[in-house]
Amino acid sequence: MVGSRMSRKARRHFKKIQRSDTKYALQEIASAIQTDLDKRHLSYDEALMLGNMIQNRADQVPGDGIVYAISDRDAYRRTLELYLRDALLTRTEQLLLWEERRRLGISDSEHDALLQQLLAQWKRQGKSVTIDRFTEPNRGGADPV
Repeated sequence: MVGSRMSRKARRHFKKIQRSDTKYALQEIASAIQTDLDKRHLSYDEALMLGNMIQNRADQVPGDGIVYAISDRDAYRRTLELYLRDALLTRTEQLLLWEERRRLGISDSEHDALLQQLLAQWKRQGKSVTIDRFTEPNRGGADPV
């Protein structure tokens, strides 16, 4: 998982990610990675790899908060938030999200967990979201009879 060509700075972040036991600590690391990327101390590929590691570690740490880090999951979260902004998730938007999940390698369970976290945030803010019924497209291409 960890490439042999990782910079010294990236290896330090990696070790901190492995030792982190709270989502808050992971968020602090994600912020430090963003700062190092901005200062060009890390490449974007290293930051993305570390961000994906942070997201995986966040799944193992207790709590229901969202960790914001440069990662495939965060890119997907931003897209999901964009579609939820009008408080309606249409079938067309769900199909586009399904395609985005396939492209980024986001599992259905990761999507469901992220959607539930975002909906809980919205509910705490007094907002509600309507979600149209959606069935995942068939992989065989033929409609069932």
